[in-house]
Amino acid sequence: MARPKIRITLIDQKGEKGCHRGHKIGDSYDFDTERGKLCPMAMHVLFPMIDILRYGGKLKSELYCCPDVETINVFKIEINAPAH
Repeated sequence: MARPKIRITLIDQKGEKGCHRGHKIGDSYDFDTERGKLCPMAMHVLFPMIDILRYGGKLKSELYCCPDVETINVFKIEINAPAH
């Protein structure tokens, strides 16, 4: 069974300061090919959720925040077509 492709998109910023990594609303990343472009703090939060999706699990939400309280980037995790 092919693992699903995962897309991560920054959909909102709720903090008082801009992102220290330079992420902007609308930035979107393919987990398989572009995960190195994502902030390590955000990946720390997102990786367990991505792992759940990759192995057939379900999430209660598709939205997750980075842990930087000055930035509070809100990311959406989506499943795309299976990888070949």
